[in-house]
Amino acid sequence: MGPGDPVLGNGKLVRRSRGRPGRPRLSGGGGGRFSPATQPTAPPCTDFDLAYFKAYSHLGVHEEMLKDRVRTESYRNAIRQHQDFIAGKVVLDVGCGTGVLSIFCALAGARRVYAVEASDIAVQAADIVNENNLSDKIIVLHGRVEDVDIDEQVDVIISEWMGYILLYESMLASVIFARDKWLKPGGLILPSHATLYMAPITNPERYHDSIDFWQDVYGIKMSSMKSLAKQCAFIEPSVETITGESVLTWPCVVMQVDCYTIRVEELQSITANFDFSSMLQAPLHGFGFWFDVEFNGPMGIEANSDATVVLSTAPEDSPTHWQQTILYLFDPIELKKDQIIEGSVTLSQSIENARFLNIHIQYCCGGRSFVKQSTMR
Repeated sequence: MGPGDPVLGNGKLVRRSRGRPGRPRLSGGGGGRFSPATQPTAPPCTDFDLAYFKAYSHLGVHEEMLKDRVRTESYRNAIRQHQDFIAGKVVLDVGCGTGVLSIFCALAGARRVYAVEASDIAVQAADIVNENNLSDKIIVLHGRVEDVDIDEQVDVIISEWMGYILLYESMLASVIFARDKWLKPGGLILPSHATLYMAPITNPERYHDSIDFWQDVYGIKMSSMKSLAKQCAFIEPSVETITGESVLTWPCVVMQVDCYTIRVEELQSITANFDFSSMLQAPLHGFGFWFDVEFNGPMGIEANSDATVVLSTAPEDSPTHWQQTILYLFDPIELKKDQIIEGSVTLSQSIENARFLNIHIQYCCGGRSFVKQSTMR
């Protein structure tokens, strides 16, 4: 957010002047769309994809997302904000789940909604559509968006594609495929932009609970377990909620996504440099990641207000089911106030499975160099 931009809670409307400095607006509305002669080619459906879709067949996954009011109300607010554009138009919902976003769009006046869902929850989505007497507007398509047949171009694409650390699960690639195949020039994509942030964090309680616990267990010395405990607790990224007090510095931007223009190739590997200065004297326990998304129209589309809906997963904002993703160090580093931590972070798709995310951080602190790497599976 820029200086002077009021923030009214999470999932909020954020007032924004035209031509606000900050993220460059490269979007042209469907500007990333291929010409008919160069339609995108559907990638093969792998065993990893099938396992991913099976996981999303479980009711509990969708219950958690629907109970995340920040998430769901942000999308509803964005749809209402762009209602004048959506009314009378054709919408494509990529990964519709239970169909709630498709229904929001239908209630906003969409002429037709294609609700695409690869998991078996599509069966329940169709039942929900019928239960709400919207089967004349919403067509539920059970299959990958890369495989379904849609015989017309669409005016709007909506999708809740964000994973942990924004890119985990690699669903954004499916949104890009849908954009390039079906979105009309000047079309609307919701959300339109995303920003991934990173910052050093301190969390003594977490380290104490997971590691220091083994120092004395009911009067029995078990410190020999600490090495194993560190491997078990911190070898993989941890999804948990931290508070703003745990963040040691101002965050850096790891990646910015413009859904109107981004290409699949850009998702394969992202590298960003950082140069942090600790605001506190405290132990450095790891690095935290979070993101926000914005729901802007392309150039030339006027929304129902001068505000932009922003869904934030930052530690200082209302908690969401995404929480924050923490990459913990095996051993904390004692930081002094104003001490510099500099280095780079690389996020890359796993060769084993493109839905997995490799995280590689190399950094210098106090005259020493360190490397921390892990894979989010």
